[in-house]
Amino acid sequence: MSARRIFARPARFAAIAPYLWMALFFLVPFGFVLKISLSQTAVAQPPYLPVFDLTLGAAALKAAAAQLSLDNFRLLISDNLYILSYLRSLIVAAVSTAILLGIGYPIAYGMARLPRHWQSIAMMLVIVPFWTSFLIRIYAWINILQHDGLLNQILLALHLVAAPVVWLSTDSAMYLGIVYSYLPFMILPLYATLARMDPALLEAASDLGASPRSTFWLVTFPLSLPGVGAGALLCFIPIVGEFVIPDLLAGSNAMMIGQTLWLEFFTNKDWPVASAAAVVLLVLLVAPLALYDRLQRRQLEGSS
Repeated sequence: MSARRIFARPARFAAIAPYLWMALFFLVPFGFVLKISLSQTAVAQPPYLPVFDLTLGAAALKAAAAQLSLDNFRLLISDNLYILSYLRSLIVAAVSTAILLGIGYPIAYGMARLPRHWQSIAMMLVIVPFWTSFLIRIYAWINILQHDGLLNQILLALHLVAAPVVWLSTDSAMYLGIVYSYLPFMILPLYATLARMDPALLEAASDLGASPRSTFWLVTFPLSLPGVGAGALLCFIPIVGEFVIPDLLAGSNAMMIGQTLWLEFFTNKDWPVASAAAVVLLVLLVAPLALYDRLQRRQLEGSS
């Protein structure tokens, strides 16, 4: 047996693992969610009909399948509650991603320009705060932003405000929590891209008479676009479905789709509509997911 065949077989088995993972932990659960989204709400346990019972035979399964419908999806496009929830989620995700890019890019750029031994320390400073629990960090922000919290105490002590400012239950608090929580997801891919950049390119641009600003916009920024794209998608995709931060920090006047899903599942017990909303959310995220996969492939091909 040749050496190529000896190593090809384990490699083939190893390649099966991610497909099995995808089938067991994504496709199978998604199949259940899709089936529930085509069902009808019922006062029963489980709270939907029909229920496929394999013990009743093929005829019963066929009769149950005939009861499936697209009514829940029609409701989603006819009710402003769901349309506005999707729109708010997309707007919040887009604005948050833009803020994250504006804050994360200078930080990543500065980290990449540090001496080598300081870069690892800067990396730790970015990551270490996120070793604590996500919920604890969000509840800490609640204490900081409340009426007599640390932020208002500092503003009053500096005489920047005459009275405590209402921060909690506002969009400002929500954006603050989102930016704080997702900042490492923007910084790390940007830093990885900027740190790999060949300094000789910047020296060549300088030797040819380009100013530092021209060098940045004509050399540095175009070469960092793969990191910008990866960071933007790593932040945008999970923010669209975010539930905890808007639920704890934002007001209740307008809901993101994650809050609407929670409301349908746990308050209204309307599993079919909630499942349909989840399916539509996944469809909306297919395009950015495919774009992220394409960027990852380009980066892998470029580094090989």
